[in-house]
Amino acid sequence: MQALDILKESALRSIESATDTTALRDIEIAYLGRSGKVTSILRGVKDLSPDQRKHIGREANLLRSVLEDVIAEKRRVLNKQEHAERLGKERIDITQPGVKMPRGGLHPLTIIRRDIERIFSSLGFTIAVGQEVETEHYNFDALNIPADHPARDMWDTFWIKQKKDEGQRAEKERLLLRTHTSPVQVRYLEAHQPPFRIIVPGRAFRYEATDASHEIQLYQLEGLMVGEDVSLGHFKYIITTFLSELFQKEVTIRLRPSYFPFVEPGVEVDMSCVICGGKKGCSVCKRTGWVEILGAGMVHPYVFKAAGLNPKYWQGFAFGMGIDRVAMMKYHIPDIRFFHAGDERFLKQF
Repeated sequence: MQALDILKESALRSIESATDTTALRDIEIAYLGRSGKVTSILRGVKDLSPDQRKHIGREANLLRSVLEDVIAEKRRVLNKQEHAERLGKERIDITQPGVKMPRGGLHPLTIIRRDIERIFSSLGFTIAVGQEVETEHYNFDALNIPADHPARDMWDTFWIKQKKDEGQRAEKERLLLRTHTSPVQVRYLEAHQPPFRIIVPGRAFRYEATDASHEIQLYQLEGLMVGEDVSLGHFKYIITTFLSELFQKEVTIRLRPSYFPFVEPGVEVDMSCVICGGKKGCSVCKRTGWVEILGAGMVHPYVFKAAGLNPKYWQGFAFGMGIDRVAMMKYHIPDIRFFHAGDERFLKQF
């Protein structure tokens, strides 16, 4: 009985001194757990005499009940304290200014592409898209570049390996990663009745070594305008307007004769240097005052025929430019590889 009294006093002091629910749980286990002090006494009651067993058993059970009630009350008090402390720590002062979250930005190629699409849309052009995996027919044959044509050497092509069991059909429809966006021109001619004007922004692929001005993947812009009386005069006005709006400067262009299999005649388009203003004073234009910006020409009659249109009734111009090159010129970027390097120091400038 004396041992039970001492045990009770010790347990009550321990419970009172508990400062959190974790400490209280440890005390509960120490006295009332499976190996606890009170539990051990109750297990030893069976070894006592009948008179002792009755008396000690009753007092030990009473002690257990008292400790359970005291622990439950202490737990309620501690839970309330801990809840109040947690609310104090988690309190938010809504009058304080918020924490500014870091914001991402658009890639420079996305910015320039959106600018280009906006300007051409204001000039009445529709945006068309096409597939990046193309057939040999649309990428070459329908654009007046048959298999034995020397112009095929102008494009270093990624050919796609096809299954052998596809047989002769696979040989007739060889697949490749498109080398330019011009295949969309033919597909659009097949599916739509002129007159129309479209631009085709998209990605193309060339199997070539990378350096400061060349990449195996590049972004191009294809343009096409078809009607009954479309001429290079229309093209010159549209391109001059487009470049002046894009670079926010008055731009002059000149046309130089050139060759592209899918246009006749073909021209290279130079624009007055936007860095030195065409005054032959910078390395960008190599001190000539002119920068080559795109290739163009009147759509070849063969391309109209391949698309099922009669070149006697329809004529039009087509042009193509590298979106990467335009972005490099506008933002003064010296290396085309910066666009795909994923360097945040570069991307955060835009």
